[in-house]
Amino acid sequence: MNNSQFYYPRPANEPIMQYSEGTPEQKALEKEIEKHSNQQIEIPLIIGGKEIFTGKTAKVVSPHNHKQVVAIYHQATEKEVKMAIDAAMNAHNYWASLSWIERVSIILKVADLISGKYRFLVNAVTMVGQGKNAYQAEIDSVCESIDFLRFNAHYVSEIYNDQPHSESGNLNRIEYRPLEGFVFAVSPFNFTAIALNLVLAPVILGNTVVWKPASTSLLSNYYLMQIYKEAGLPDGVVNFVPGSGSMVGDIVLKHKDLGGVHFTGGNSTFNHIWKNIAMNLENYKSYPRIVGETGGKDFVFVHPSADVKEVSTALVRGAFEYQGQKCSAASRAYIPKSLWEPIKKQMAVNLSLVKQGDVKDFCNFVNAVIDEKAFDNIMGYIEKAKNSKDAEIVFGGKGDKSKGYFIEPTVVLAKDPHFTTMEEEIFGPVLSIYVYEDEDFEKTLELCNETSPYGLTGAIFSKDIYARTKACQILRYAAGNFYFNDKPTGAVVGQQPFGGSRQSGTNDKAGSYLNLLRWISPRTIKETFTPPTDFRYPYMHEKKCDC
Repeated sequence: MNNSQFYYPRPANEPIMQYSEGTPEQKALEKEIEKHSNQQIEIPLIIGGKEIFTGKTAKVVSPHNHKQVVAIYHQATEKEVKMAIDAAMNAHNYWASLSWIERVSIILKVADLISGKYRFLVNAVTMVGQGKNAYQAEIDSVCESIDFLRFNAHYVSEIYNDQPHSESGNLNRIEYRPLEGFVFAVSPFNFTAIALNLVLAPVILGNTVVWKPASTSLLSNYYLMQIYKEAGLPDGVVNFVPGSGSMVGDIVLKHKDLGGVHFTGGNSTFNHIWKNIAMNLENYKSYPRIVGETGGKDFVFVHPSADVKEVSTALVRGAFEYQGQKCSAASRAYIPKSLWEPIKKQMAVNLSLVKQGDVKDFCNFVNAVIDEKAFDNIMGYIEKAKNSKDAEIVFGGKGDKSKGYFIEPTVVLAKDPHFTTMEEEIFGPVLSIYVYEDEDFEKTLELCNETSPYGLTGAIFSKDIYARTKACQILRYAAGNFYFNDKPTGAVVGQQPFGGSRQSGTNDKAGSYLNLLRWISPRTIKETFTPPTDFRYPYMHEKKCDC
C-alpha cells in the first residue's frame, strides 16, 4: 500500500437532469418506470452479505395505485436482528482498520454508479415505490445521494488531516477512531438520499451498521444495497433488516455493543428511542451517540414589503411539492392583511395549473401520499378544519383513495393562530394561513416563534432589510435552516447543511462535516522523544531545597 498523503478536494454538486419532453434521459427514465411498475420482486433481508428469506412477508405497493404490488418483502424476526448485530460486530475490526482511503474509494464508486449506470433505475424505483414525480426523485435519490457521498469524502479528508500542534521534543497526533460498537440506522420513507446518508455517513468513518428501513421505501432501499455490493462494500458492513420497528428497536437498543443511533423520522419514535437508551445506560460499553432529525411545523412569514408573486410561488412549491411529505415543507404561513387578497388571488391562479395523478405522467406536479394511514390522518385534519368555526377551507379539501392515496393541495385559513392545523405536524399537502394586522409585525413574529415546539425550517419574505433582520433575531431558535425570500425547502448538500433543534432533532447538520464528527471517537497520542530520567524538577536542585 502506498503511503502518500491523500486529500479529496471539495466537489461540485451533481447537475440536475430536467427530463424535458423527448430527451434521451426522459425516454430512459420512462423505460425504467414501466419496467418496475409491471414487475414484482422479492426483497430479502441482507445480513453478513447473505440474502435471508424468513417467510414472514408483506407487500410493497405504489402509492398512486395501491392495487399495484411491486414487491414482496421478508420481515425480520428476533433471530435475524441478533444475527445482524453479530454480523456488524464481526465486520467491525476489519472495516475499522482498513485505510480510510480504501473506504472512501468504495463510497465514491457508489456515487459514480448512481450518477451513471443506475441513475434512471434509482430514480424510477423511488418514483414507483415512494410516489415522487421525476424532478422530486431526481433531486433526492440521485443528486442529493451523490452529493452526500462526494462531500462526505471531502469532509472526511479534512477531518483526518486536522492534526494538533507539536512542540520541540514531542510529536502529537489524533487518531480518529470509529465508535466502539455498531450504529443503528433508522430511515424514513420520504427521502432515498436520507436513507443512504444515515447508513453511509457512519460507514465512511469505519463504523458498521444495522439498518432498519421504512417499509414504504423498501423498493429503492433494496436496490441501494445491490449498488453498495457492486461498489465493493464488504459483507457485514451494512446489514439490511426490514421488519417491525418496535421489535427491531427493542433488541438493538438493549445490546451492550450499541455505539450510536442515526435516525430520521417521527418525533414520538425518536423520543422513545432516547428514553430506551437512557434506561439501559449501565449496559453499554460506551455512551451511545444519538443523532436524530425529527418533525417540523415549518413557516413562511410574509412582511408587508414582500412581492406577491414570489410569495405565492414559494407557498405552492414549499407546501405541495412531494405532497407536503417533507420535514421541511411549508406548513403554516403568516400573511399581512394588506397582502392577503392579492396573494390569495395569485395562489388561485397557481393552483388552477397544478395537475395531480400518476408519476408516469411527467406533467403532474402533485402525486399520491405514501399510504392509507397517512391519507386517513391528513384527511382527519382537513375534516377538523371543515367543521370548525375557527377555520375555513380556502382551496382544495378533497381526497380519494379508491385507486391511489390522492389528496388535493389544501389551504386552510385559520382565524385562530393556535388552531390545530397551525400547531401540529400534518405531513401532507395542507398549508394553514393566519392573516395578521400589518402593524402587528413584531408581535406576530413572537407568536410564530412560540406557536410550535419544533425548530426545523422557516422563511421570511421581505424587501425591507430591517424587517428581515428583526425576523432573524426573534426567530433565532425557530428554524435551524432559515431562508430569506425563498421557500423553506430544498437544502443542498455543502451549501445549506440541514437540521433543526427544539423538538426537530439534535441539529447535527447532515450535509456537512458536523454530522461526521458524531461518528468518530478521537484518541490523542503524544510521543515524547527523550523522556526525563529524574523525577525532580530543575529548581529542586538549588541549595535551599536541601535535596
